[in-house]
Amino acid sequence: MQTATTAAATIAAAIAPDPLRLHIGGEAPKAGWRIVNVQDGPNVDYLGDVTEIASQFADASVDAIYASHILEHLGYDKALPETLSQLARILKPDGKFYIAVPDLGVLSRLFAHPKADLSMRFHLMRIIFGGRTDPYDVHVAGFDQEILGMFLSRAGFKRMERVKAFGLFDDASTVEVAGNCISLNVIAYKQ
Repeated sequence: MQTATTAAATIAAAIAPDPLRLHIGGEAPKAGWRIVNVQDGPNVDYLGDVTEIASQFADASVDAIYASHILEHLGYDKALPETLSQLARILKPDGKFYIAVPDLGVLSRLFAHPKADLSMRFHLMRIIFGGRTDPYDVHVAGFDQEILGMFLSRAGFKRMERVKAFGLFDDASTVEVAGNCISLNVIAYKQ
């Protein structure tokens, strides 16, 4: 027999909205994720720049945020800290922020390797500074785990965990150069 408390919990679970998960910079649809992109497309749910998109969401309204190779496009002096603070604001308590950025340490070691020829170094330079394939493909910040952790901590994230891969999307977070993953992949947890 069901008690009034468990019946209320069952009803609340049944009418609760689906988790809100945002894929910033995404293009391909995936069940359970909403796409946020600065460029309009057939699968974009929210159109806007990552620096402004959080204004469309209430405090603690988002369950998870995924941003692969997005944060390096933000100036580390103002845009990055402000955007991270806003993303922390919209995340629910214990919400997860999946982040992939080019790993400047790995890229620097590969670039400086004595066997790196001109073609390899040019390819690595484009990863570090952006490929310039469109007006948005310009990198203005670089990260290693400690630098990224500093920005996340200042924005209100309580901890971060480095992971090899997320297993969520087929994107730049898994790209390898000379057998080395060039992404720093972390999950940051809101305080």
